[in-house]
Amino acid sequence: MKKSFRTFVAAAMAVSLLAGCSGSSGQTATTAQDGNPAAGNASSQAETSGSQAPDGGKSYTVGIGQFAAHGSLDNCREGFLLGLAEEGIVEGENLTVLYENSQADGGIASQIITNFASQKVDLICGIATPMAQTAYGVGRKQNIPVIFTAVTDPVAAELANADGSPVGEITGTSDKLPVTQQLEMIRAILPDAKTIGIMYTTSEVNSLSTIEEYKAAAGDYGFEIVDTGISTTADVPLAADSLLEKVDCITNLTDNTVVASLPVILDKAAKKNIPVFGSEIEQVKIGCLAAMGLDYIELGKQTGRMAAAVLKGEKKAGEMNYEVIQEAAFYGNAKVAENLGITIPEELSSSAKEMFTDITQ
Repeated sequence: MKKSFRTFVAAAMAVSLLAGCSGSSGQTATTAQDGNPAAGNASSQAETSGSQAPDGGKSYTVGIGQFAAHGSLDNCREGFLLGLAEEGIVEGENLTVLYENSQADGGIASQIITNFASQKVDLICGIATPMAQTAYGVGRKQNIPVIFTAVTDPVAAELANADGSPVGEITGTSDKLPVTQQLEMIRAILPDAKTIGIMYTTSEVNSLSTIEEYKAAAGDYGFEIVDTGISTTADVPLAADSLLEKVDCITNLTDNTVVASLPVILDKAAKKNIPVFGSEIEQVKIGCLAAMGLDYIELGKQTGRMAAAVLKGEKKAGEMNYEVIQEAAFYGNAKVAENLGITIPEELSSSAKEMFTDITQ
């Protein structure tokens, strides 16, 4: 059940008071694992930012704002912390982490970032485009550097200039999809298919730019793209029903609202025996047929290493161009293929980074 932001702050105040009554001078940061903001995250960090770690070195406080709860973004967060740890910045040792998830609600995203700023965090990590945009809007007013990840098109999102350079004290990593490789894969698996459906959120600039890229390249592989836009998750069921009547298959983007409702799309597509292709490993795990996808843990690690450089003072965020993960790999789901009566070509399955034999929900 989603609690109001006011409830989180009230809970945090209670935690702070209890700590004071017990005479404890230490402070424990609670990282939420269930997609809901943790009450412990709201405890004041003003006194810990830039303080000394137990070993005498500097300690850091980082606010991680995640826009939605789904596997790829969760993996980004996990990888981000691993990347920081690789550079010697370890949660529980010299790193305090404040983590909150807005559950795809822009208003809550704004409250989360404002809360981070009020606690004087050393850096904000914005996971997914809407959260990154919000983080930069607040961070530039408070002189807080921002690192983003899972932003497909930083230029379209106005987080980077056309040459990749930062627009301010913000940088990070892009999860730009390997569109032509995806189209090539779909053609290899479905030699007779003619139409590919794509569902997207009309307010997500990344989705709009990716669809244009799909449309520009689709003809080279003998496909036509049929797209349908939605505004909220409530629109997904009817949009899926309509789209499935018009296409031979669906390919999924990294669109946050759509990904959050992917099980609904998969269920409807399975009943019509229409394959759905994913864009990363987690989507294949839960029922997409295959993907030429990215490893979001590796993307997160790359982001964490960039954040470490900023925290240590080695570079400013405004001095680093955003980075794009270079590796895309084939992931397939043999169980989904069996259910659909489709044979994945040997040249793909033999080179797969991972083939799954069941569907994980």
